[in-house]
Amino acid sequence: MSSKKPDGEERARPDPRSPFSALEKLREHLPAGQAPQAAPQIVRGPARAVVRLERKHRRGKEVTVVEKLGLSESELERWCRELKQALGCGGAVEDGVIILQGDLRPRVPALLTARGVAKVTTSG
Repeated sequence: MSSKKPDGEERARPDPRSPFSALEKLREHLPAGQAPQAAPQIVRGPARAVVRLERKHRRGKEVTVVEKLGLSESELERWCRELKQALGCGGAVEDGVIILQGDLRPRVPALLTARGVAKVTTSG
């Protein structure tokens, strides 16, 4: 058995016994494809965010507070909803900050960075 591979010219010719050889002839009649699209724009989020843990006035329950985003109320609601879905937790927007249930400090900074936040500070 020969392990000799065919030349590039031999590979370019379709096998006449192949059921797909007739399709090769139709290639010339196909319309041109779509032009490649420009690279997607980078999503720019807020300049910074502070992520901290809070227990006070919550009967011992831990919550993660995301603050100093500088977004409008509707944007905060949308970000809160998307963070809750990504983290699998509950949460709300109160007084211009996002409050997420549980200690999520290790996981939240990566999500905020992916959303375009330039600097994420974790404290607490």
